[in-house]
Amino acid sequence: MPKFTYLPAVAGLAFGATGALAETPVLQVLTYDSFVSEWGPGPAIEAAFEETCACDLQFLGAGDGAALLARLQLEGPRTDADIVLGLDTNLTAVARKTGLFAPHGVDAALDLPIDWEDADFLPFDWGYFAFVGNADDPAPASLKALAESDIKIAIQDPRSSTPGLGLLMWVKTAYGDDAAEIWTGLSDNIVTVTPGWSEAYGLFVDGEVDAVLSYTTSPAYHLIAEEDPSKVAWAFDEGHYVQVEVAGKLAGTDQPELADQFMAFMVSEAFQSVIPTTNWMYPAVTPASGLPDGFETLINPEKPLLLSAEDAAEKRDAALDEWRNALSQ
Repeated sequence: MPKFTYLPAVAGLAFGATGALAETPVLQVLTYDSFVSEWGPGPAIEAAFEETCACDLQFLGAGDGAALLARLQLEGPRTDADIVLGLDTNLTAVARKTGLFAPHGVDAALDLPIDWEDADFLPFDWGYFAFVGNADDPAPASLKALAESDIKIAIQDPRSSTPGLGLLMWVKTAYGDDAAEIWTGLSDNIVTVTPGWSEAYGLFVDGEVDAVLSYTTSPAYHLIAEEDPSKVAWAFDEGHYVQVEVAGKLAGTDQPELADQFMAFMVSEAFQSVIPTTNWMYPAVTPASGLPDGFETLINPEKPLLLSAEDAAEKRDAALDEWRNALSQ
């Protein structure tokens, strides 16, 4: 059933008069909570898109990134969403198998650290996972060194959070058959496992843990928004796992033209220029103005790590078992 917001067509109608109502089409985008927060990119993107679409763009927050897929699997074709924004390459193979997505039809020159070809899922930003700590504290040089230290960390649940799942893939990609051993070592470091990124990062900012699983770009927030250079991402010898965040159009959308318009808008200057200083990630298409001052201070991993979507789906269950077994001991 089409979704509409009903607005008066003529302002200043006399009380009691029956005015004509204009039907404003509604486009619903299912995404993660931090995207739609007042400090996230959602409000600015909503305003910019509505200037071009004669529509009502509504962002629907649904927890952290991995929770989006769980909700979509639960709702199936009954979902009210027209677009899902916030999955990543560790989830796209499973998402594709739902049969709920349609080709996005966008041809854009993307600025990614990997080659990209996917008819269903279109990137909107990317980054490297990293542990973020305080500049004055000793920094481990690898995941293994972190596991052998007494540094207290907060991580996210891989069943609900894309950073949490990204850490599983990072450990698995870097250490293969020795991944279980790394998790056994890390289990003593982990103070808590949170449902999403925001909760874990808040614990770090509040000083309840020494470091937190986040991104190499996270220190840019403190530097640019707070003029605080005291937060740093640790560079690890085994490399850093890449996250590419994507959006996909639902095949069952009742607003296909608007959905196509939004997907094209997603790689435009108006959308991409908002990403660096609201989502604190690298844009999928570098804005004409370039990256903000401060991004040049970030670490640049020499060894990007990334499993294909299919390999990530294949290894996910085994990696989850290793993680659960280590934390249950």
